[in-house]
Amino acid sequence: MVSATASIHHRHGHTAILLAMCLGVFIAQLDSQVVNLAVKQIGSDLGAGISQLQWVLDSYNVFYATLLLTGGTLGDLYGRTRVFAIGIALIVVGSLVCAAAPNSAALITGRAITGVGAALEVPTSLAILTVTYTDAKERASAIGVWAGCNGLALAVGPTIGGLLVDAAGWRSIFALVVPISVLAMAMAIRTVPESRDAQGRRLDLRGQVLVIIALAALSFVTIEGPHEGFASPAILALIAVFIVSSALFLVSQRNRAGALVPLDVFRNAPFDAALAVAGMMTFGMYAMLFLTPLYLQTLGKFSAFIVGLQLLPLSATFVAVSHYSGALAKRFGPRGVMASGMAAMGIGLLLLTQITSVPNMALLAAALFIIGVGLGLNTGPVNAVAVASLPPFRSGTASGLVNTSRMIGATLGVAVLGAMFAVRAAGNSPDAMVSGLRAAYLGGAIVEIAGALIALAFIRSDSMEQRSK
Repeated sequence: MVSATASIHHRHGHTAILLAMCLGVFIAQLDSQVVNLAVKQIGSDLGAGISQLQWVLDSYNVFYATLLLTGGTLGDLYGRTRVFAIGIALIVVGSLVCAAAPNSAALITGRAITGVGAALEVPTSLAILTVTYTDAKERASAIGVWAGCNGLALAVGPTIGGLLVDAAGWRSIFALVVPISVLAMAMAIRTVPESRDAQGRRLDLRGQVLVIIALAALSFVTIEGPHEGFASPAILALIAVFIVSSALFLVSQRNRAGALVPLDVFRNAPFDAALAVAGMMTFGMYAMLFLTPLYLQTLGKFSAFIVGLQLLPLSATFVAVSHYSGALAKRFGPRGVMASGMAAMGIGLLLLTQITSVPNMALLAAALFIIGVGLGLNTGPVNAVAVASLPPFRSGTASGLVNTSRMIGATLGVAVLGAMFAVRAAGNSPDAMVSGLRAAYLGGAIVEIAGALIALAFIRSDSMEQRSK
């Protein structure tokens, strides 16, 4: 009887931990999704132009992308539950700053704080599940549920975001995150035993600072260059900052124990290809999710909620297809599945280049459906190939780098394709806006199709088989 009771308490404890960690990853994905539905209202309310709206997204993306690897290390060094709770607390603070922002600068600052919080809590939530579930089958099941919350947030985020924007204004989407975050933090503090594993882990502060400077400088050049002029002193100085900080980062990582990014992992062609495909995948998708709601709300005059519903073909298809992507990759090989996924995303974006000033909803639905299929096919195999391409003791590094690559791709996609749109849409006429959108969608399609070619060239049929050394 005692043993059975203890077993029940054990299972209940694990369920509570899983729920807290799922809330954590749900918050991070939800926070990045709902903002897309509010960009038009934010721009109108705060007098923000396209470049400022790009920063509303990319201030979050820059810090999330560059701090992901350090977030996991901090958890190993100082306690995973503590770092998870701090990350959630930063999300609360950042969301409150956003909800009360009197201008675009304050909103961008709040988004940056939120990005730091997400970078701390997401990798530690996965580490907490890894140490909580000692049985391999239970662990795989728990991580599957955790990963599924990404898809859930992608599916419900646009609808919830659109509903809130229409009913209570854009500030409500940031207020929504606060109670969910407080619940996740309270559950973690109450239910998750503290754990750490500092052996062999070091904090690479120099490398971390350099990579933040490099990506921030590159984003600034890409977003502000078209407006300031690429030959302006400020932009030329930032180009120099990017080059110097990138070079110093590479030098700092060579043959260094505890390096943020061990450079020897890049001597593996399938791993490099998986990272490239991960970044190229999000390059086109995140920019499309930024620009399409703006198009539908500006030229189509649709409400934010209706736009959220119109994005469902993408999110629902992604959730459905991604469930089978692993099995498809095992049966047909990751090479063909990844190439097909990237090609489908490219085809979907090419379809979007046919838009006109009067939205064609059948065309939009077909394009988003195809993009959703491609995203669903690609996401699972990309992660599986990246992890399997390195030895087991480097699994954490592989997972961290592929997620970092995803977020860097998202950051640069919003920056580059958003700038392409802004340059052509400067006249503010419907024709100028359509011209800018077509250019951005075409740029995204080219990158996605290039990703398909990379998968065909460098991913092998056995790339999902774990290397032993």
